[in-house]
Amino acid sequence: MSKPKVVVTRQLIDEAQRILEDRKGELEIVQWNSEKPCERAWLLENAKGATGILVMLSDQVNDELLQAAGDQLKVIASFSVGTDHIERAALKKRNVRLGYTPTCLTDAVADLTVMLILMAQRRGGESMAKVIKGEWPQMPWHPLLMTGPQIRGCTVGFLGFGRIAQASLQRLLAFRIKRAIYLTSKPGQPVKEDHFNLVKTANIPIEPAQSADQIASESDVVIVGCALTPDTKHLVSTDFFKKMKKLAVIINIARGPVIDTDALVKALDQDQIFGAGLDVIENEPNIQADHPILKQPRCVLVPHIGSATIETREQMATESVENLLAGLTGKEMVNEVEL
Repeated sequence: MSKPKVVVTRQLIDEAQRILEDRKGELEIVQWNSEKPCERAWLLENAKGATGILVMLSDQVNDELLQAAGDQLKVIASFSVGTDHIERAALKKRNVRLGYTPTCLTDAVADLTVMLILMAQRRGGESMAKVIKGEWPQMPWHPLLMTGPQIRGCTVGFLGFGRIAQASLQRLLAFRIKRAIYLTSKPGQPVKEDHFNLVKTANIPIEPAQSADQIASESDVVIVGCALTPDTKHLVSTDFFKKMKKLAVIINIARGPVIDTDALVKALDQDQIFGAGLDVIENEPNIQADHPILKQPRCVLVPHIGSATIETREQMATESVENLLAGLTGKEMVNEVEL
């Protein structure tokens, strides 16, 4: 009997690679041995006959790929917390299981969230650019030089209040924020899972919001942490920005298309909001040097590095392989998407 075939679309971190290679006696392993994304033609060709496929965010999992693989495909393991690169309905139709890595990223992304808030409020990107350009000598000190709003005493609003958003709030409590409000898929309803028991134990109000408009109008810091769906695409656009406070900042740690980039550029241009901190943006990574967002001094944009700690990436890689192997044998995954 032939060995089950698995396809892996990237070279993995050492520990995860070792776990995979330890199964060489039981599996036929076909792997794209590079840190760069695999070619689509390579994936479609090598998916033929595969029982499991381990993919990255850059790999589209759709009918085309599933048809190329064939009816014996049992599992897709995604090296990601987001799954908007995967057509879930297509997997469900074929009874293919889906593993992902949502819990690995919590601390790393929450840390980055705080960094982006401080960078946006305290004009970190703008200040660094002036030093790099040699403009510091032409900046005589005055009382309002490079000033921005302070995090202490803020109302923080969350669009989406899952594990990462709650971990971010846990960190923000140390800065003595005043209040937190959050919007989930059920407006006005308490969050279903209070992962860190914050709602009951925090010494500030943590309350469900009735609408996105309430988040916009009442928040000094807006954190976008919701999933990307047809309903949330451009959830933050012109009308949202018009309702925000002039000294408010917006942070996106979710998916780029939740924020309308053109509307954000306009809001910054017209001083409707104070600043922005983005880990993600529409059309990433195709952001060229002449992109309008890069001309906004009070917008900090980093290249989707939310999970980029050594510890997190190692854990994601290991968990992805474990999900793949569990899916081959019908065992319980570390984290599985309910399709």
